[in-house]
Amino acid sequence: MNLLDKFHHWRRKIRWNKQYKQGRWESLQSEKEAKRYETIIRMATEFGPENPSVLDIGSGDGVLTERFGADRYGYFLGVDFSKVSIEKAKAKNLKNAEFETADAITFQPKQKFDVIVFNEAFYYIHDSEKQNVLDRMLNSLTERGIIITSIYREGHGCWEYFKENENLNELAFETVTTDEKLRYWKIGAYVVSSG
Repeated sequence: MNLLDKFHHWRRKIRWNKQYKQGRWESLQSEKEAKRYETIIRMATEFGPENPSVLDIGSGDGVLTERFGADRYGYFLGVDFSKVSIEKAKAKNLKNAEFETADAITFQPKQKFDVIVFNEAFYYIHDSEKQNVLDRMLNSLTERGIIITSIYREGHGCWEYFKENENLNELAFETVTTDEKLRYWKIGAYVVSSG
């Protein structure tokens, strides 16, 4: 990233911290969001192993962890570059879950995971870093691990990293809609090609 891009990235982090402090993202707990979370969880349980280790990139204050339920995962790590959201997630004391303030662009997992979720986060990664981040996460999957990506609306400049990637096979792809025409998500599950 050039200097201007780094500045905009830093500004976004400041804005997200401010928004989490003001309660702007409490809407993620709403029933409109529930169907999206349920789709991610269904894909994780359908295509991942039983009681998976889960890495949630863009975890915010831990909504996916809460909805997943500690009885359905072995270990859960939530990562977000908003320090405020991570503080809120940690305060929930969720079982077998940890939360870490980190930037996806530089984050290096310390272990391998069965399920890695880009939770409304991949489109925030600068174009010059998307492939690097994806490659790092693919190297952080267990042997039969899966990547799940949830993207608001169309996600221009994102899906080609998954759909046109010769190292990935698509397991599922769905559009999750709401009663609002412009409020929808596309969610895909992928596994590393074996050949």
